[in-house]
Amino acid sequence: MTSERDIDAELVARVQRGDKKAFELLMLKYQRKILRLLSRFIRDPSEIDDVAQEAFIKAYRALPQFRGESAFYTWLYRIAINTAKNHLAASNRRPSSPSEYENEDGETFDETDNLSDINTPESMLATREIAETVNMAIESLPEELRTAIVLREIEGMSYEDIAQSMGCPIGTVRSRIFRAREAIAARLRPLLDTQEDRRW
Repeated sequence: MTSERDIDAELVARVQRGDKKAFELLMLKYQRKILRLLSRFIRDPSEIDDVAQEAFIKAYRALPQFRGESAFYTWLYRIAINTAKNHLAASNRRPSSPSEYENEDGETFDETDNLSDINTPESMLATREIAETVNMAIESLPEELRTAIVLREIEGMSYEDIAQSMGCPIGTVRSRIFRAREAIAARLRPLLDTQEDRRW
């Protein structure tokens, strides 16, 4: 069976041979993921679109040098993250995350209507408070920790892919994710009433 990486590699090879349509297919495939990734760093939706477009343009221009040592999407994520950092640095702002989690996969939560009886105002308030606390904790993390935890927990990337995206050793990625989780857990402890030695 052909893997996603093989499909991407074939499309990349076609782009490198001058097939612009193949790049459009790659853009269509990853546009939503890149927009979602960028929304974790930039608040203004119109800016997110601009930065995404800039990232894709940079990727297109750099594709002739792409050798396939990492997966295409890992390479693309790295370009998107660097483009977001440059955009924020140019406007003297630091990355931020939205105040509430968006549900990008709403269709997977169709059953929530049947659960309305257990969603009491108290439980819904507690859930929202936890989500807001997690978001504030992520927002207050140093940039390297925030990027690592977002790529791992929100984008679901492997440690290896995160290491390639961030341009650092895998041990550094593990350390950053551990430190990010510790910081988030410390903010959640008062809400969840957990002991000091337990993370969640």
